[in-house]
Amino acid sequence: MAAYVNSNMKLFLLFIYCVCSAEEFNAQDYLRREHTLTKPYQGSGMSVPLWDFVGNTLVTNSHIRLTSDHQSIRGAIWNNVPCYVRNWELHVNFKVHGSGKTLFGDGFAIWYINQRMKMGDVFGNADKFVGLGIFLDTYSNHNGPHNHQHPYVSAMVNNGSLTYDHDDDGTHTQLAGCEAQFRNKNYDTHIAIRYTQNELKVSLDIDNKNEWKECFTVKDVLLPVGYYFGVSAATGDLADNHDIISVKFYELDNDADKDSQPYTGLPAAKNMESPRDRVDENKGSYIAGNLTGWKLFIVIILIIIGLCVCGVVGFVVFQKRQENSRKRFY
Repeated sequence: MAAYVNSNMKLFLLFIYCVCSAEEFNAQDYLRREHTLTKPYQGSGMSVPLWDFVGNTLVTNSHIRLTSDHQSIRGAIWNNVPCYVRNWELHVNFKVHGSGKTLFGDGFAIWYINQRMKMGDVFGNADKFVGLGIFLDTYSNHNGPHNHQHPYVSAMVNNGSLTYDHDDDGTHTQLAGCEAQFRNKNYDTHIAIRYTQNELKVSLDIDNKNEWKECFTVKDVLLPVGYYFGVSAATGDLADNHDIISVKFYELDNDADKDSQPYTGLPAAKNMESPRDRVDENKGSYIAGNLTGWKLFIVIILIIIGLCVCGVVGFVVFQKRQENSRKRFY
């Protein structure tokens, strides 16, 4: 009887193993090599098959360094095959690190846009792009009237008419975002960008737990097919190493789209807030709101001293006027 039970148990375990193996095989079946970048990167000579690099990008055996820890440089790497997959998921294994302890920047961006290899001021890429940008902003000198800390992950969909406002960290044109402490980790950090059924979902694996944690989800995002994937980075007065270890692209099977035509219009996001004008007068109140600890204590003390001085001066002026008023009656 015991032998019979053991035999059945072995068959059951074998069945579970086969099911798991089949699922793993199916997942790997949807990995699209033409949009994937893994080690070893180099082909013949200095070329990277299916990818082009520009700017200060450096290809090594272990990573692709978009920028080194030096000021005012840019770099990017671009897939040279347009993507015609309608439902997809992109996994990027990256590393951002540098010598700065409290001040560092600027960050990097992951793109799905219609024109590639155009360098500019938006994390190394040109502004007024057409498509999707996922920004991993590390610039720690917080700009603009917002309440979040850095590093910060956000998304922007642009039809070519919007400008990314660096002074406000793109707050006025972002779809959504979340704080993410991914800098200077001694283990692998990952981001997943999932686009299916017009829904954009961004997740992170930055806690060394080997599991995805949702950053944000945005519905009703319209992205056309035929655009290009790329990753760019930039440094300014502050700097960091921005390294890409791998990019893996997965096609997601969705039966609901088989009988419908792919979207071919301009990128759009129905749930995006209307762009707001930047008000420079708010900068002072924003900076004051960010003071903490001893800095805030000093500001309060200075304000109290100022009020006391004003009170004393006012009292002296009042006494002088009273004395002058009395003299007029003698």
